[in-house]
Amino acid sequence: MSGPESPAGPVDLKSQMARAAASLHDAPAPKASAATSDLSIDETLLLHSIDWEPVELVFGAAVVSVPGGVWNWGDGEIVQASDAHAKAIEVASLHMDRQCAHVHGWGVVGVSVDVAIHSHHIDVRLLGTAVRPTRPKPTEKRQFDNRGGFISDLSARDFVLLRQAGWAPVGLTFGTSFVYAPRRSAGTVLQQKGQNVELANLTTAMYSARESAMERLQASALSLGGQGVVAVRVWEGPVSFAAHAIQFSAVGTAVRLEADAHQYCQPQVVLPLDDSVVQFDATSLRH
Repeated sequence: MSGPESPAGPVDLKSQMARAAASLHDAPAPKASAATSDLSIDETLLLHSIDWEPVELVFGAAVVSVPGGVWNWGDGEIVQASDAHAKAIEVASLHMDRQCAHVHGWGVVGVSVDVAIHSHHIDVRLLGTAVRPTRPKPTEKRQFDNRGGFISDLSARDFVLLRQAGWAPVGLTFGTSFVYAPRRSAGTVLQQKGQNVELANLTTAMYSARESAMERLQASALSLGGQGVVAVRVWEGPVSFAAHAIQFSAVGTAVRLEADAHQYCQPQVVLPLDDSVVQFDATSLRH
C-alpha cells in the first residue's frame, strides 16, 4: 500500500513514523529562563560587552560551633575560634560553588561576606551572582574544568576591568586570627588608672592577630594558584562579648594573569548628565 500523494511527491509514511518514534526518546529542549541577579543594569551591560552574562543569584552559608570556655582568659592565639572561623568560610564557599555549578555558572562575582561571631558558634553567609561566558573558547573551557569555578567579591565593573587587563579571579581568600590580650596586673591597672597611656597588652595582641591573619590570607591565595590578592578588606578589634580577645580578619580575591602579558587599559573620562544641580544665591556668599 502506498501513501498519499503530495505536491512534492509521494509521502513516506514509514520514515515519518520512525522519526516520530525516535523523537519520543529525545529530551525536550530546555526553555530559556530569565537571569536573577543583584547586579545593576550598567554592570549587566558591561558583562555583555566582554561576552559574559549573569546566570542566577547564588548563596552559601555555614554555622560552625565553637567549644565552650575558649573565650576565657588565656595566652596566645585562640586556635579553636580561628579554626572554626576558617571552617565556616570554607564550607560556605563550597555550598556557593555547588550552587554555581548547578546553574551552569563559571564563577560568582559581587559576593557579599557577612560574618557573625557568637560565643558558641560562628555564622558565615555569602551572596553573589553566578556568571558565565556567552561564547566560551575551547581553551577557556579546559582551564575552567581544571580549576573549577571561582568566587570573587569584586564588583562586576572590577571583574570586567580585570578581564580586559588579561587577569582572572581564581577564588575568595580569607585570613582570620583571634588572640588573647594578656591580663594586666592589679598594680599596673592602679598605676595607669586616670592616665592616657598605651595599653601595650592590647597593642601586642593586635599585631599578633594581624600577622597570623595576613599569613593565612596569602597562603590561601597561593593554594588557589593566585599570583596576588586584590580588593582586600580588613576588620579588627575586640570581640563584643569578650573584650580581652582581639580579632583580625582580612578578605580579598586572589587573581592570576592568564594573558601572555598584562594589558594596560586606557582610562576613559565619563561625564554623567543626570547629576542634580545645586543652585544657590551668589549674593549670599560671604567674603
